[in-house]
Amino acid sequence: MDDHSSFVLPQALTLADRYVIQGPISSGAMGAVYRAHDTHTGVDVAVKHVNKTRHVERFEVEARLLSLLRHPRVVEVLDHFGDERGQYLVMELVEGIDLYGLLTRDGNPGLELDKAVEYARQACEALEYVHEQQIVHRDVKPHNLILGEDGVVLVDFGIARLLADEEEDEGTAGIGTPKYMAPEVFAGGAVSPRSDVFSLAATLWTLIVGKPPVYASPDKLSDLAPEVPPEIAEAVQAGLEMIPERRVASVAAFARALGDDRRKTVGGSLTLSVEGPAAHRALIEGIVRTAAGVFGASASSIALTDGNTGELVYQSAWGAGAREIVGVRLPPGQGLAGSVIEDGQPLAVSDCRTAPRFAARIAAGTGHIPYTMLVVPLMRNGRPIGVLSLLDRRDGGQYGPGDAERAALFAELAVSAIETDGQGMPSLGARRPEISVA
Repeated sequence: MDDHSSFVLPQALTLADRYVIQGPISSGAMGAVYRAHDTHTGVDVAVKHVNKTRHVERFEVEARLLSLLRHPRVVEVLDHFGDERGQYLVMELVEGIDLYGLLTRDGNPGLELDKAVEYARQACEALEYVHEQQIVHRDVKPHNLILGEDGVVLVDFGIARLLADEEEDEGTAGIGTPKYMAPEVFAGGAVSPRSDVFSLAATLWTLIVGKPPVYASPDKLSDLAPEVPPEIAEAVQAGLEMIPERRVASVAAFARALGDDRRKTVGGSLTLSVEGPAAHRALIEGIVRTAAGVFGASASSIALTDGNTGELVYQSAWGAGAREIVGVRLPPGQGLAGSVIEDGQPLAVSDCRTAPRFAARIAAGTGHIPYTMLVVPLMRNGRPIGVLSLLDRRDGGQYGPGDAERAALFAELAVSAIETDGQGMPSLGARRPEISVA
C-alpha cells in the first residue's frame, strides 16, 4: 500500500446506494482506492476516490472512455459517479499481488530475470492495446501491475493525475510517482504514449535491480545487473531516455526489443462501423480514430449523405456512444450536423446544451450528451457529402473557431483518402452496425 495520505472514506459507508466500503487498498496524494461490495451484483469491486478536483466534466469524459476498454490484461471499469466528497471510478477487483508487493516479498534484491522480463512483456500487451485506443495510462508502476492467476493485469489508470494537471494553484501539478514518471510529465509537459514507455522501462529496471532508477543517472542497467542480456539492457536504457524524441517510440517497439514476438491478445476496439461502410473499414475507422487523437476528443464519427433519401447515415465512430450512433439516420437539416450540411461551413459549439439546433433527443439515445462539439463538412467538388463530428475535449476545454479551421483541413485529407481508396462512396442502404476489433 502506498503511504502518501490518510484515508477519508470510513468503512461501511455506502456510495451511490450500492457500493459498501470495506477497507483501503492503496492511497495517493490525490485520493485512494478502496475495496467495496456491490450490493446490486453481489461481488466485490475496487473504488477509486478522486478527492481533489474541480474538473467534473473532465472526469466524466475520461471515465466514459475507460469504461469501454475490454482486454484480459486491462482492468475493467464498471461505473463512475460523483458526490459531495469527490468523484469515483468503480473497477473490477483483480485478485492477486501487485509487482511491488512481489518484489518486496521475493526480491533478492530484484526478481529472477526471466520473470521480471515476462511481467514487463505482459504489461506491454496491456499498454499496446490501451495506446491503440488513444488512451495513455499515466501511472505505470509496479504497484499498478497485479499478478493474478492468468498473469499481469494493468489497473488504476492515472485519472487523478490527469485531473490534477490544471491544479497548479493548489500545489498539485506533477502529482504522481516521480520514481516512475517520465521527466516531461514531472515537469508539467505533454503526456504521450512515450511517457508510458518511460514508466514501463523504469518498472522493469526496478524489478531487476530491486530499486527504481534515478533521473539522468550515469548508472547503466548492464553495470548494476551484469547478467542481463545486452539487448534487454539496451532496450531499458532506450526506454529511459530523458528526451521523449530520443526514447523508444512505442510500447510495441519496446516489446520487440524485449524479444516478445508472440501474437498479441486482441481486445475490444473503441471503433465501430456499419456493415459495408462507404469506404474500406480499415480506412474509415482509421480516420475517426486518428481524428479523435489529433483533436483530443472523447468521441468522433463520420456520417455520409444517402443519395437516395438525403439523410445523413453514421458510417463509423470511435469512443463514447459509438455503438449507439453507428447506423443512425439523421433526417435532412436536423441537428448541428444537418445545419453544417446545409451551409457547408464548419461549426464549433462551446456548449451543446444551449445550442438551439443541437439534437438533444438523438444524443440522449446514444447515452452520450456532449459538453462541447466540433462538426465540419466533408466536401467534394464544392458540395458537402457528409460530416466529421468530434465530441468533448478530453482536457476539459471547449472547441472554438481555431479548432474548426484545423478540423476542416483534416476533413479535406479524409475526403481525399476516401476518394483514392478505390471503393468510393456509393449510395447508402440500410446496414447493421458491426463491431471491429483492434
